[in-house]
Amino acid sequence: MRFLFFLLITAGTVAGQQKSPVSYVNPLIGSAPSTTESARRHSEAGSEAKGQIAPAIGHPHGMTSWTPQTRRTETKCIVPYYYTDTKINGFRGTHWLNGSCVQDYGTVTLMPFSGIPTTKPESRFSHEEEIVTPSYYSIQLPDYQIKTELTATKRAGILRFRFGKKDRHFVLAEPNSDEGEGFIEVHPERNEVVGYNPVHRIYQGSGESAGFSGYFVIRFDQPFRQVQTFEGTSLSAARSASGSTQNRKQVGAVLEFADNAGLQVTARVGTSFTDLDGARRNLDAEIPDTRFDAIGKASETAWNKELGRVLVSGSENDKALFYTALYHTKLTPRIFSDVDGRYPGFADDTTIHVAKGYDYYCDFSMWDTFRAGLPLHVLLEPGRSASLMQSLTKKAEQGGWMPIFPCWNQYTAAMVGDHVQSAIADAYLKGVRNFDVQSAYAYLRKNAFEANPDWKSYVSGKGRRGMESYLKYNYIPLEDSVWQAFHRREQVSRTLEYAYDDFCLSQLATALGKTDDARQLATRALNYRHVIDPVTGWARGRYADGRWITPFDPFAQRASFITEGSPAQYTWFVPQDVNGLIRQIGGADRFNAKLDTMFSKGYYWHGNEPGNHTAYLYAWGGQPYKTQYWVRKLIREEYGLGPGGLSGNEDGGQMSAWLAFSMLGFYPACPGRPEYVIGSPVFPEASLKLANGKTFTLRAKGTSDTNIYIRSAMLNGKPFTRTYLTHAEILAGGTLEVIMGPEPDKTRGSREADRPGSLSR
Repeated sequence: MRFLFFLLITAGTVAGQQKSPVSYVNPLIGSAPSTTESARRHSEAGSEAKGQIAPAIGHPHGMTSWTPQTRRTETKCIVPYYYTDTKINGFRGTHWLNGSCVQDYGTVTLMPFSGIPTTKPESRFSHEEEIVTPSYYSIQLPDYQIKTELTATKRAGILRFRFGKKDRHFVLAEPNSDEGEGFIEVHPERNEVVGYNPVHRIYQGSGESAGFSGYFVIRFDQPFRQVQTFEGTSLSAARSASGSTQNRKQVGAVLEFADNAGLQVTARVGTSFTDLDGARRNLDAEIPDTRFDAIGKASETAWNKELGRVLVSGSENDKALFYTALYHTKLTPRIFSDVDGRYPGFADDTTIHVAKGYDYYCDFSMWDTFRAGLPLHVLLEPGRSASLMQSLTKKAEQGGWMPIFPCWNQYTAAMVGDHVQSAIADAYLKGVRNFDVQSAYAYLRKNAFEANPDWKSYVSGKGRRGMESYLKYNYIPLEDSVWQAFHRREQVSRTLEYAYDDFCLSQLATALGKTDDARQLATRALNYRHVIDPVTGWARGRYADGRWITPFDPFAQRASFITEGSPAQYTWFVPQDVNGLIRQIGGADRFNAKLDTMFSKGYYWHGNEPGNHTAYLYAWGGQPYKTQYWVRKLIREEYGLGPGGLSGNEDGGQMSAWLAFSMLGFYPACPGRPEYVIGSPVFPEASLKLANGKTFTLRAKGTSDTNIYIRSAMLNGKPFTRTYLTHAEILAGGTLEVIMGPEPDKTRGSREADRPGSLSR
């Protein structure tokens, strides 16, 4: 496998010249089962041990990415491409939520082949023949002697097929509707194929229509010698084919071209979620001709611009880890609106809306990305973050409730918590203003103060789950199972996450001058106390009458009242009030000892997001040197350069966002509070090129895999003893210089004045 872009469709770098950020990215990292120890120890479902990455080729946050396809399906938890598969059966315009266990939707696949017409062509392939970068992919298909290349823009793709031998030459075009509802139509007079793939909901409302389709318009630069379509596996001379849920047959077209050896066929594909006209406009605007190399160069330039917002010095391996991680964070949320701003209304809204002054985005994977993925966009791309926040606001206005986990342009009730509160509060408090915050606040408040009284819309995913109990008891008791959600119990996790979300909304309310709301919400932010047992010092299930669940094992790999983990792993999800958590557990000594147990005994699971901030909590316990030790250890043990180099589901870019922040040397342990806890910077120098025109540089003198501890620090030439940076300090530009060493200074950062913020002191 080759993933560097040497002299293929653009000019290569001159020997000795600084390589571009995109040249370090390996899109195949995470496409194979994880090779890390924690994944083997803690993963339960088969998919949890996988990065669930398909190489996404195209444009940062593009509507449609393109990937080689090794699996013919849009089935839940099946990625379009697995590194361990041995055959390619197409090249897919995909909307896969990178690194997830969800489902692809609204896709289209093209597959070149030679010989006998068939509805299921496939070829062996070798990873040694793959060339893959964020902007370009090529592969030789030996069974047909065809070379395939692809690149893409935001909303369109271009594929180039070179047929190596004289034979009958074909391209299959197929909407990948598992429900058999796809439609395809061929227009030979203009070398064009059009169609759509209806989208269906997942989680709440699973299987129901999502109210929109993935539309495509494919234009070829060569005439069709013969056209056939199919329903199921039967080819016919008809010019169109359509499926239905009754027959559940796959539909598609098989297009025959001239039989010349060396024939080159180029296909341009416009995509849209609005309609066929939208797909056609997107194609005309973004790929008006067949200049493949120019499109590839533009895509590479777009990636270098995005990745180049951070420039780092260090080893080649560390640059590859870092820039691949940064690439992963820039796949979703995806642009959902067309070039003219049109997009289908959210959820039950069937209106075609127009985004004016912003791009409309979807697929937030909110339970995951609120932690570091979305804060990374706020830091590096506040303009895009404004569009993201406005998109969430528009979803609420169109659907009636602020969505909690919006995907497929629908409500899902997929995960616990209500972390859109965190995302919007964090963006606003860090200076993102170009969105309708008053409208957003009204719907955030509705989520936080009201239980949805309408049973039908509640079942459909609108409103917080278990809200009546939360408002009544200030926690969700074990008696209250939530059948109207994908995760049906998990009462302790819900309580902890709602308490954090209430804190975030209290911060936003304060900023907006809504003092009564702020006071109530700040009180509710302490609700974590009801589910952290002060006797055992662990998160623990509790009944409505106050009794704690027995028997109780804090280290049980799974507990019904915890989301995807153990009580011990979830105990630390109190980022808003770590000082209060320390007191609830029984003091700093017990707090630090329990953290030590988590890491030294192997109870910590990095591959699942609720614990991503845990290593940074030592900063509140007065032992930041342990944060430096464990963060550096996690960087080295939980990530790698091979296809198995992610320790669990990537989940919309969150696992990579953790790595990107942590390699830089700081992390947003509590989004909603504009601070970053300092860890152990990997790079000798890293510079953030900020949207305000300023540059913030972090220099780590002497840093190495041995010198992992911060011995001293200077911020803009002045002594710096704090264990955190503020967002304002970074935006002001300047330099944080730290001196690294092999032994910790155990007194540094131990003073209370040097510790990060907390709801209570």
